Amino acid sequence: MKRRTFLQRIGFILAALGVTEAGWLSLGNRYYQALAQPSPRKLALLIGINKYPQNLALGGCLTDVELQKELLIYRFGFQESDILTLTDEQATREKIENAFLDHLVQDAKPSDVVVFHFSGYGSRVKLNAAEESLVNTLIPFDGTYISQNSPKVNCLLEETLMLLWRSLPARVTAILDTSYHAPLIAPSTASLIRAYQMPAKAEFATAELDFQKELKSKSISDRPALLLSATSNPKELAREILLSGFSVGLFTYALTQYLWEATPVTTIIHTLSQVGSSIRQLDGKQQPGLLNSEKNQSKLLSDNFVTESIIGAQGVITAIEEDGKTVQVWLGGIPLQVLEYYGVNSRLSLVSEDANIQIVLRSRNGLTAKAQISDETKSATPIKVGQLVQEQKRVLPKNINLSVALGTKLERIERVDATSGFATISRVSSVIAGEQPADYVFGKLPETKIPDSPASPSRYGLFSLSCELIPNTAGEDGEAAKVAVQRLERRLQTLLAAKLWRLTENEGSSRLAVKASLEIISAITPRVVMQRETVRVTAQSSKKLLSSEAGYVPTVPVGSRMQYRVENLSDRPIYLMLLGLNSSRTAIAFYPTSRSQELNAQTKPPLKEIVIAPGEIITLPKSGTNSEWVIPGSADEYEHQVIFSTAPFTQTLAAVQAAKYSTADKQPIIELSKPLEVAQALLQDLHNASAARETTSQSSDFYAFDVNNWASLSFIFQVV
Repeated sequence: MKRRTFLQRIGFILAALGVTEAGWLSLGNRYYQALAQPSPRKLALLIGINKYPQNLALGGCLTDVELQKELLIYRFGFQESDILTLTDEQATREKIENAFLDHLVQDAKPSDVVVFHFSGYGSRVKLNAAEESLVNTLIPFDGTYISQNSPKVNCLLEETLMLLWRSLPARVTAILDTSYHAPLIAPSTASLIRAYQMPAKAEFATAELDFQKELKSKSISDRPALLLSATSNPKELAREILLSGFSVGLFTYALTQYLWEATPVTTIIHTLSQVGSSIRQLDGKQQPGLLNSEKNQSKLLSDNFVTESIIGAQGVITAIEEDGKTVQVWLGGIPLQVLEYYGVNSRLSLVSEDANIQIVLRSRNGLTAKAQISDETKSATPIKVGQLVQEQKRVLPKNINLSVALGTKLERIERVDATSGFATISRVSSVIAGEQPADYVFGKLPETKIPDSPASPSRYGLFSLSCELIPNTAGEDGEAAKVAVQRLERRLQTLLAAKLWRLTENEGSSRLAVKASLEIISAITPRVVMQRETVRVTAQSSKKLLSSEAGYVPTVPVGSRMQYRVENLSDRPIYLMLLGLNSSRTAIAFYPTSRSQELNAQTKPPLKEIVIAPGEIITLPKSGTNSEWVIPGSADEYEHQVIFSTAPFTQTLAAVQAAKYSTADKQPIIELSKPLEVAQALLQDLHNASAARETTSQSSDFYAFDVNNWASLSFIFQVV
């Protein structure tokens, strides 16, 4: 459909109905019901641009499109023929707008579902020469070129997209994995950012401004689209992360991964809270955003993503080999930090009437794996393409290390010295920024220049992938790079420990029914800050948003008295362990003691297992004890991993018991002097808990965890 025809059609519809544009909404449900189809169609337009002219390039945008496409087809029932993708040189401004009109506007009906996705560069551009203010724009393939004779750029106004979304009577979900405020100076980072600094003279092409003007004059609906954006703060940067074999947008992966596992009754705002927590663990302070949050925060996933399945999954069968025993599996529902290490012999069970069918991973390349049907779980029913799979057993190597990228602004001699320093630290290695996957970045702190004074000596520190300085890692002026690395050894061991216990996160796949709430203790009744529970527990019930999660990362005032309320919803007694990082990025653990033991500060009391009987609810710390958990110190971020097992944490408690700490401190949350030993003991305990269910031989070089025997819930909150 041509643009002019489309705009005229809107006017003809209004005239035929005898209503003004302002009165369009008053038709309400009668109009929608009159045009409703028996079953809604599901249409999608997915755009990803890795390669731009002028040597501009991103790495993960095509992966984003693939992630969305697989999710829409296999999780939400879209037909492949109804999904249009535009990538790289196909995604010019005119082709994007024409595809929107031809593929979506021409076909969509009020009962339909529409998904729009864009991954690529964003920027800020002047509307015209007379304007000084800048507006948000998406950069299509042909959007960065400025000729010598004209400052016009062929960009796509964000506002134009909003007008196009409003022209659709359908339920519209738009996902933008981009950002706009590019830094003037490129950061020393190991991850690419999706924001481009346009030349100051750049202005919008006349064709785009004319198209937007016509849309404004003919806009027919105020029905808001559900707009999910990669950032909630305009100054934040949307980032990509590099894994073994592929790059991906942080926001897109975290979002699609959670949608694989989520049930339709999950709210959009709860989804973004989970997505925000996933991003925080991986890259820093980038947080997702929701447009028109007051109207959309109470929406359920089922409002915009119509699906017949109420069961979450970690992947899907995408192909079957000729022998019928080997299948190809898409693993888009595995948490990103886990996917990197998801090993051979991991098991998945098919979501089907015959739930005993299991497949065993034999090889994996990025998000795609080859698997064989387990000899122990043969079935007369053949496996089909499109069948969902759920995690059954997670296999991880024991030799997982911490990778630190060398900052791009280090001089050659600094890189050589730093590499030498990292070679002396066990289980930590240095890599080339942007070429190999990394967990953190070793680099220089920004200089504090004083006018007319010589440059100050370099200072080194440890940064997140988004260039956020890790607390207590900055060195002194003039410190040698090798000395700085060696100074960070203990901190690096702590961060490796945190990386290991994060690999246990399985809220979406655990079959151990548990629920945990973080609460602030008040005079009247405890106030819930955030809540996590294994997804299968709530497949039939609504996940309600807690008011404090409106900012996605909950906040807790300094000095608050805190507790966890934990509920065992399973039919077995379970054991509990709490590990984490405090505001200074120091490792901590919950140290359970009885009241009588607390009175003796001369000796270290033996640790006791925290056991929760079936159906029991307990609080940590337990009510009635002298021990209180009070949030101390300065405002910053806390991260806790609440881990459950069907077997005792024997080795973990022994490792915590062996740690040195002050017995005079009555706080139940203690700092760990040897967090790596504790983390390794934790993984071994979870492995031992699953050993009784082991049906195949497993090398001693790997851990194997069974979803029936463990659950691990992540809590991240901001202290203010």
